[in-house]
Amino acid sequence: MIEFFFDISSPWTYLAFHNIQPLAKEFDEEIEWRPILVGGIFNTINPSVYEMRKTPVPAKAIYMLKDLGDWARSAGLAIKMPPSVFPVNSVKAMRGCLWLLREQRAVMVPFATAAFASYWGDDRDISQDAVLAEICARVGVDPQALLAGIAEQSIKDQLKANTDDVIARGGFGSPTIFVDKTDMYFGNDRLPLIREVLARRRANAASSAA
Repeated sequence: MIEFFFDISSPWTYLAFHNIQPLAKEFDEEIEWRPILVGGIFNTINPSVYEMRKTPVPAKAIYMLKDLGDWARSAGLAIKMPPSVFPVNSVKAMRGCLWLLREQRAVMVPFATAAFASYWGDDRDISQDAVLAEICARVGVDPQALLAGIAEQSIKDQLKANTDDVIARGGFGSPTIFVDKTDMYFGNDRLPLIREVLARRRANAASSAA
């Protein structure tokens, strides 16, 4: 099983969210989607992110934009960096993902995909109810039901619980990916390593069956 802890506010998570789906399908692996609030992680254990944003290393910042563009082109995604609102308050969108996992599980991935694309591709502020309503309409979700659902205390509590869970298991950002509960990987660029793990597992299974 693959667990994918994610926050839509991260461009690297957008890439990994897109790229891990065909990888999981190739190896017949289920993905357990785990929405989190990455700001909660930064506030709790990784405040250095905020300092880095205040005083970036110019050469590193220039290269990061180039690197992000290369990865986006490879994935066939449009990513505008930085968007007009950055960082964005993604709490409503992430609660929306959780509510959909409970109420309309099959629509969660289309909703999250549309939210990623709306923010990173179309430069829309996904913290706004009107933008979330547009995303809902695009994927066949009742906007009023979702907006009411994300106000439920149980949804708020689950988002915090997911965030606390990934911290307790060693995570420090988004995306954080676990294979078989304990094997942790961070970032889109670690997907080739996950591929190797899954390929070794398949080869071992085939050898055992022979």
